[in-house]
Amino acid sequence: MSITRRHLLGASASLLAAPALAQGEWTPSRPIRFVIPFAAGGATDVVARVLADRMGERLHQAVVVENRAGSGGNIGMENAARSAPDGTTIVMGTTGTLTINQHLYATTGFDAVKDFAPIGMAFATDHVLIVNEKVPARTAQEFVAYLRENPGKVSYGSAGSGSSTHMVAELFRLAAKVEVTHVPYRGSAPALNDTVAGNVQFMLDQLPSAIGMIQGNKVRVLATTGPGRSLPDVPTMREVGLPAAEATSWGAVLAPAGTPAPVVSRLSAVLREALADPAIQQRLKAAGADAVSSTPDELKAKMAQEVETWGRVVREAKITVN
Repeated sequence: MSITRRHLLGASASLLAAPALAQGEWTPSRPIRFVIPFAAGGATDVVARVLADRMGERLHQAVVVENRAGSGGNIGMENAARSAPDGTTIVMGTTGTLTINQHLYATTGFDAVKDFAPIGMAFATDHVLIVNEKVPARTAQEFVAYLRENPGKVSYGSAGSGSSTHMVAELFRLAAKVEVTHVPYRGSAPALNDTVAGNVQFMLDQLPSAIGMIQGNKVRVLATTGPGRSLPDVPTMREVGLPAAEATSWGAVLAPAGTPAPVVSRLSAVLREALADPAIQQRLKAAGADAVSSTPDELKAKMAQEVETWGRVVREAKITVN
């Protein structure tokens, strides 16, 4: 079971331009807090900072990124859910926090459906299989053989139990039929740093998070997880014989439940306008992410679809939080 761009929002993936500001439309009276439920430096954080700048320009008010990491993103999501529903708090939800965590945790501290007002999709990104330079494998096939020769002796890092970097790594483990040890961190950035240092041997990080280390030759990249090549010289999981490890992660912007409809409408329009800007699209693509736009209702439908999909993955793979 895998999630790919083919499952993303169909026609909404062709970015929609937002209407011009009309008289009487809501504008914030003070800076907006943009909660990122993971550590700085990860894919979600990278994309949010690009969008925050442009949204702030259009709203004529600062949009300030605030990282609140921990518990697979649950801490930041709960913080946002409990914030005043007045348009001054938004949050970047992810595949993990919105559709996976509820299947893994006895309690997350929030209800992804009841506690949030969807604003719109923001991005999609592939994951990359990266290994420490000392790992004796030059290709994905050699790495799988190495793992099979050393069951349980090789560890991987993730952004936390239940995060996309955990789930996609578990899909890889199932597809490759290998036994590996999971080491959860409080975000992708510290996990990536430990992969570079060799404290863990590999990671299936999101491309925006890992691209700098890849370009700097700090890690060796063996495969990508999308349906097509996101790096020209790196094969996909399907190409290396592991089609079941194909997966794409996504992120979306939400506000606390109860946020007035005119506020949600304005925030959604500004978000879609930002995503329709070729300059923003290029900045995201340079960071390894694709801009993906939607209406609030389309995001709501997307969440419902993937809650069912990832619930099946969790059950079939018998995945538990550490």
